[in-house]
Amino acid sequence: MSAPFTLRKIGVPPNSANLTEARRRVFDFFRAACRSLPTVMDIYNLQDVVAPSQLRFAISAQIRNNAHITDPKVIDLLLFKGMEELTDIVDHAKQRHHIIGQYVVGEGLVQNTGSKDQGKSDFLKNFYTSNYF
Repeated sequence: MSAPFTLRKIGVPPNSANLTEARRRVFDFFRAACRSLPTVMDIYNLQDVVAPSQLRFAISAQIRNNAHITDPKVIDLLLFKGMEELTDIVDHAKQRHHIIGQYVVGEGLVQNTGSKDQGKSDFLKNFYTSNYF
């Protein structure tokens, strides 16, 4: 079975009955995302940039960022957004630099080490930290 069929089969219903059901749907989404990683690696030719295990870690990190949410409706909304993102990625609606920028270099794997502010004045450091969005 190919990845697009897997994604269509998982679909996110509009409302979870309770937190337990929403949690189960999050795990189902994570499984579907992990199963689609080999396809994503092939589509975007990411073998030279990142390993599948690192992408799996980036996906789990984004899920963990929302671990504090306990409202099933909010969880369902986030699942819907996640499924849309995953569908766009698998359907090749994004380009390679989008994937690398968002999941490899962005919030996913490479963390900001602060080395870009070395050698700058205190005024510039304060200016940059106050004006980053």
